Amino acid sequence: MNLDHVFVCGNPALDFAATLRARRSVRFEMFVTPDRLNAWYVESGLVDAVSPGQEADVERARAVREAVYLLVTARRLGEGYDGAALTVVNNAARTPPAVPQLTPSGRWTQATPDEALSLVARHAVELLSGPDVPLLKECENPECTRTYIDRSRGMRRQWCGMDSCGNKIKAAAYRARKRTATDASRRRTS
Repeated sequence: MNLDHVFVCGNPALDFAATLRARRSVRFEMFVTPDRLNAWYVESGLVDAVSPGQEADVERARAVREAVYLLVTARRLGEGYDGAALTVVNNAARTPPAVPQLTPSGRWTQATPDEALSLVARHAVELLSGPDVPLLKECENPECTRTYIDRSRGMRRQWCGMDSCGNKIKAAAYRARKRTATDASRRRTS
């Protein structure tokens, strides 16, 4: 499994929740060190730089991530929210977020790990209380557990992303069809 962060979900909170990959099977953790967590914050575009973090920052981020995942899943399925998950996300959102600064070369946002996490939690609050809730879908790849915002015409999107899931599923289906056709052909000639 590669360590590249992927941003295909349409909202930073959803991309954050997707950093524990393949939840139903191999469970691949993307936030293995404070540096990997900080890399996600910068690569996501939420901030330009994050001060060095500690293992406790990773644990807090994982707790917020899991709470966001529970809340998004509940909302997508039309179920009630888990109270503990609400508390975790709301407490993270209460932390003052990183404040962008104007510099001679443009906008610059330097954050502490807690400020960056607050930005993620605030995105979750806005998403789950906003107009995109009916657009939440889970990827149809059985190995993938990403939830994304489906803004496609007719809401017909099936995959979180073609590169990450769609192409794999389509290629596997093609190989299965080809194998079935080859097996049928062999049976006819034997």
